[in-house]
Amino acid sequence: MSQDIAEKIKTEITANPVMLYMKGTAAFPQCGFSARLVQILKHMNVPFQTANVLEDPALRDGIKQFSSWPTIPQLYIQGEFIGGSDIVTEMFQSGELAELLAAKGIPHQAAA
Repeated sequence: MSQDIAEKIKTEITANPVMLYMKGTAAFPQCGFSARLVQILKHMNVPFQTANVLEDPALRDGIKQFSSWPTIPQLYIQGEFIGGSDIVTEMFQSGELAELLAAKGIPHQAAA
């Protein structure tokens, strides 16, 4: 991973309290796993930013190296890597995601 990509990722996860690296955009996800995470975040009214890894092959490879996680999407909250689609879905279903967001001071609406 290049120094430029590492710095870009560090800047993005620092500047954005909730940062999602995904395939596609929040408006047009281009894989089911990315779509699931967008759906969860929107359902909880969580403000978040995204980076489309399909637009930048260096970012696509770099984020995997940065997190030591082999798949995309990847969710970061307050600079901390949370996980991918399956982990975040489980956290959402158990209520753990709402607890984490509350602990990190991220505005959200708890799942009903």
